Amino acid sequence: MTFETSAEHSMIASTATEIATEFGPAYWREREENGEFATDFWDELGEAGFHGLLVPEEYGGADMGMAELGLAMETLCAEGCGMAGTWYLVLTAGMATVGLNKHGTDEQKETYLTDIATGDRNFSIGITEPEAGTNTLNVSTRAEKDGDEYVLNGQKAWITFSDRADNMILVTRTTPREEVDRGTDGISLFVVDMDSPGIDVSPIEKHAINYSKSCEVFFEDVRVPEENLLGDRGDGWDALVSTLNPERIGFAAAATGIGKLAAHTAIDYANDREVFGTPIGTHQAVSFPIAKPYARMEAAAQMRRKAEWLYDQDEPCGYETNVAKATAVEAGIETVKQSMQAFGGWGYATEYDVERWWREINLTRLAPVTQQMAYNHISQEIGFPRSY
Repeated sequence: MTFETSAEHSMIASTATEIATEFGPAYWREREENGEFATDFWDELGEAGFHGLLVPEEYGGADMGMAELGLAMETLCAEGCGMAGTWYLVLTAGMATVGLNKHGTDEQKETYLTDIATGDRNFSIGITEPEAGTNTLNVSTRAEKDGDEYVLNGQKAWITFSDRADNMILVTRTTPREEVDRGTDGISLFVVDMDSPGIDVSPIEKHAINYSKSCEVFFEDVRVPEENLLGDRGDGWDALVSTLNPERIGFAAAATGIGKLAAHTAIDYANDREVFGTPIGTHQAVSFPIAKPYARMEAAAQMRRKAEWLYDQDEPCGYETNVAKATAVEAGIETVKQSMQAFGGWGYATEYDVERWWREINLTRLAPVTQQMAYNHISQEIGFPRSY
């Protein structure tokens, strides 16, 4: 691991900055207000090669790693896109690409990764269920073998992009939990075509990030061919776990990116806004509440880079990933809160965008893993007894 900035990283950062300048706060304010998917932004990410950062060269990608994808996401977020900088990359360019590349067949890689690299294929990830929540081992969506097909029945919730995705990586049970020795056994993943008969998608009204739908998805006797099994039947837990660290890294990048965006917007305002003949930024009561969590964001970003490096070396990184996510979220939320405070009453106005970033960043407390579950993992790693 080095702190030297490579030519590749400089290029990614500068490209992300250019994109974020074009698709800045006013653009996302409009998309949010109208509930519109940002198709032109999605296409621009494809033109820049960002969808294919993790895709191997043989399938048209850049064959890079999480260090590069994390850099792209944080820069997009920080330079004007807010949460969208991670939101539009983490599922398809991150989780789906990792799952397919590590566990897919040659045919699956050729079919899906080639289109992902160009931005021509959008994936959703079907993990969460209303009754299982964070305890993924309790998923009840069933996949039952019928000849050379599987029949899927069940329900998922909070599945982003499922209203417009071409495919979903779906977490199912091919063996009920009560029939396996270990809870991690009997889980299987499938690549599902979202236009298959028997799939019903219902968007959930939500607090923010309305430039993308998050939905309940119902599966009723949905048939998928046997070759759509991703990895081995009943051994899907390991394949699933390999996709979770990239998601947590992505949300850590979002938290520090949104925090930096809000902070620098507030700093500009604090330099211009004068009260009693002096800029409000000269007062430590304004500057310190932002500077203190900003410093913690910088430290959290370094832990994220360590997690990215370990991931790219194919080394265990669960501890580092959870530390990065937990600390980035707490520091980022406090930074946005204090940045909003610096605006006074205008922080509540939509035209300054900070109230929207406040709504966006608060999701990172809850997803992709709650802060409580991240700290459960950290507690266990540093020596406390397992609590779940």
